[in-house]
Amino acid sequence: MARTASLSGFPEWLPEERLVELHVLDTIRRIFELHGFSSIETRAVETVGQLLRKGEIDKEVYGLSRLQDDEGDEAKGKSDAHALALHFDLTVPFARYVVENAGYLAFPFRRYQIQKVWRGERPQEGRAREFTQADIDVVGDGELPFRYDVEIALVIAETLNALPIPDFLLRINNRKLAEGFYTGIGLTDTAGVLRSIDKLEKIGPEKVAGLLRSELGATEEQAQAALKLAGIRTADTSFVEQVRALGVTNELLEEGLNELEQVIAAAVQRAPGKVVADLSIARGLDYYTGTVVETVLVGHEQLGSICSGGRYDALASKGNRKFPGVGLSIGVTRLVTRILSHDLAKATRSVPTAVLVALNNDDSWGAAQDVATQLRSRGIATEVAAKAEKFGKQIKFADRRGIPFVWFTDDDGKHQVKDIRSGEQTDADPASWTPSEEDLHVRVLKA
Repeated sequence: MARTASLSGFPEWLPEERLVELHVLDTIRRIFELHGFSSIETRAVETVGQLLRKGEIDKEVYGLSRLQDDEGDEAKGKSDAHALALHFDLTVPFARYVVENAGYLAFPFRRYQIQKVWRGERPQEGRAREFTQADIDVVGDGELPFRYDVEIALVIAETLNALPIPDFLLRINNRKLAEGFYTGIGLTDTAGVLRSIDKLEKIGPEKVAGLLRSELGATEEQAQAALKLAGIRTADTSFVEQVRALGVTNELLEEGLNELEQVIAAAVQRAPGKVVADLSIARGLDYYTGTVVETVLVGHEQLGSICSGGRYDALASKGNRKFPGVGLSIGVTRLVTRILSHDLAKATRSVPTAVLVALNNDDSWGAAQDVATQLRSRGIATEVAAKAEKFGKQIKFADRRGIPFVWFTDDDGKHQVKDIRSGEQTDADPASWTPSEEDLHVRVLKA
């Protein structure tokens, strides 16, 4: 069970827990780079105006200011677009980054970004105030072929499949499909309908229908039609016939149906069992314009989405120049918290060190460092004991640290290495000895 941080919502890991997090981060980075995504990092701070220009979530944004302003400075609040705040996701800063660096980027630009973000939520498992996200996006100049929507979903399925987590499911919808349907049944405030449908799993269909009637002026027939659409969920492309059976015709609806059909058809072939068409998925942020995705761990659905995102066609622009994009974001901290709290995976040891070089006496410290240098030159993580205590105490120190091997050198220069788990002690040469592949590096194993 992971420790609870003393400052609620700002998790801190023990060393062995951090090794699990690093394994997750390294796996994500490796697979993103295998697919040709380049790493960037944006600043932690944006202006309030930049952060809030798409989607109103100002209650969750942390403002940034000095404890003591310079004389004559006036306090800046959220009403000041130039006030500073910590970013609440990585998509909005990325859109700003693309606009500012458009002259230096080759489009379509494939980027990944792994950073901390800050959001003023009520802390609970899966929801922290400071957390790490891992994003991938592809951004075009003027246009972005829809095929990237398909590719992004497949990359994420491959990435999640490589992590020490339970089975997962990408739930995919298309905002064009939903907006076209709502318009077709006479509900013109499609953004409002989407926000109501987005609450379906939290409050249930009856309360969502009530919201549609009371806040958007929907008739009972319109509310029920919207709920019927949201109730469609298939593991193949049969959702197309189910939507058409509802009897609504609209050009935007057809476009969204075609796009979602392409994503699901490719996923059925290349990531079978990992993707479903789920027409209840809406995504609350207003900047999404097409494909939208949420991902759940099977058996851990109450945790919420572990990976979400979608297509945005108008988030980034510079004059008449637009930069449409599509991307997904993995909630790394949410995943790691669940891995640790449910013992889904563990590190094989608590420290990177494989070998502790013991000291015969204080004068042997220099020779011990020479041994350590030889071992490290071949990639073997090595520590040297700080004091020439009795060998039993030095072995106990290694055991407490989780170090599997202790190295001894006698006064005649003979070397031996002891596996303190089995007690086996053998002759060894610091120029050639190597532990087994399993012991060379810390491994994270799925339970």
